[in-house]
Amino acid sequence: MSAIQYCLYARKSSDDDERQALSLDSQIKEMMAAADKEKLVITEIRRESHSAKASGQRPAFNQLLTDVRSGMFTGIIAWAPDRLSRNAGDLGSVVDLMDQGRLEEIRTHGQTFRNSPNEKFLLMILCSQAKLENDNRRVNVKRGLKTRAERGLRPGLAPLGYLNERSMDRNKGKIVLDPIRAPIIKEMFVSVAERCMAGRALMQWLNQIGFTTRNGKPLALSALYRTLKNPFYYGQFEYPTGTGNWYKGDYEPIISRDLFDDAQLQLERDPKPRPNSKEFQFTKLISCATCNTSVVAEEHFKQLRDGGLRKYIYYHCTKRNPNCKQMYVREDRMLTQILALIDQIDLDELGLRERLEREVARMRKFTAGILQQAHQIDLPKVDARAYAKYTLKEGTLEERRELLGCLKSKLYLDGQTLVIK
Repeated sequence: MSAIQYCLYARKSSDDDERQALSLDSQIKEMMAAADKEKLVITEIRRESHSAKASGQRPAFNQLLTDVRSGMFTGIIAWAPDRLSRNAGDLGSVVDLMDQGRLEEIRTHGQTFRNSPNEKFLLMILCSQAKLENDNRRVNVKRGLKTRAERGLRPGLAPLGYLNERSMDRNKGKIVLDPIRAPIIKEMFVSVAERCMAGRALMQWLNQIGFTTRNGKPLALSALYRTLKNPFYYGQFEYPTGTGNWYKGDYEPIISRDLFDDAQLQLERDPKPRPNSKEFQFTKLISCATCNTSVVAEEHFKQLRDGGLRKYIYYHCTKRNPNCKQMYVREDRMLTQILALIDQIDLDELGLRERLEREVARMRKFTAGILQQAHQIDLPKVDARAYAKYTLKEGTLEERRELLGCLKSKLYLDGQTLVIK
């Protein structure tokens, strides 16, 4: 019989239970020494750092099996049987190669397995024992995480605004307030719930004050919306996510449940924009008076005699009810009607008084700081209704939506007339 051509296979697992196992270099050194002692022919050395828990997930091991099938190798040297397999799929592939006579021998530290019933059975027992350890460990970990959640300690990294208290016992490590970010997180909820601040305007404010995540990066818009919708901040959490299992947290809430609910109502009127979608001024703010569905907008273009194009924006019911006879309304006519309604709306309902106070304070700070005036100037009294109309005419898309989003009453389109209910 010809000499067996061995491939030395060394795997360093990332599994928690094997952190104290021999490193790749140590495995190779020990196996090379044993091979020299036994005068074994090692034609190649292959290394891998993937876990062996799942079948078919190790590139180097999969290639090794392919090379054994092709006849490149007829033997494998590994530190222990569980280096080759900790799952039934990979174990079956190895045993099949031995049954076919393509894999003549497997050598490990202190053991040799050949194509005989007893030795293959022993190999299968040892690898199955490693799989049993994996399964038991998975059950124990899940039970431990569930127990931690029942104690009010959410497993995993604490959300923005909190910090994980370090402890040698993972079941005792608590979640504490982040003294830097927690007050800003609370101000975010207040800005949305009480000041009707839109998401993009809120993100601009965060960037202006230099707010960053724990990694030192600015907060992305998508992460901002996830933060505002996270019940963790009022003292409850779901674990695992999506299971419907809710727990009361053993930590200090940043906000109250009422403030969270008020913010959610405002977020429903100011949803996160979809990628590559057009944003119109009055969508998501007006409903159809006939069928109570949302009013949407679309663009139309008219060819001019000089070759140019003129754009028109029309608002209309979504027509989910085919019997709805609601008509189309052009955006400029819609704006005219909204400006007329400003005279009928209670200014406190729009939150204009607080908004004007912020603008006046900002202007005074500008005159005192940038213009270096010795004292703050007395600004003339601003008419709140005029300010609202100016914002609707000249303000940005975010400013207009923020203003109308503060309405406690609902805007409806009845025919071609805008009404308040």
